[in-house]
Amino acid sequence: MELLISLIAGAVGANVAASLLKNTSLGFILNSITGIVGGALGGKLLGMLGMAGANAATDFAAIIGQLAAGGIGGGLLLTAIGLLKRLMIR
Repeated sequence: MELLISLIAGAVGANVAASLLKNTSLGFILNSITGIVGGALGGKLLGMLGMAGANAATDFAAIIGQLAAGGIGGGLLLTAIGLLKRLMIR
């Protein structure tokens, strides 16, 4: 369940980052795909740090942590890829 939360939060986080930083946007679908990958990486990192418990799907603090990790991971990955794309075009 926590993986699903991270994936959804990653897609949302990437699209929010794209709306805030217009020059990093890749389009809605690519933003979402990039966000899903970033959300998975953020959620995995949270788990590796030991912050995701065994019952993470029922613990409110763990759900908030997964939302934050997924959203931030998605937003950061989209920003990095968007900036890299912009540098390559120049």
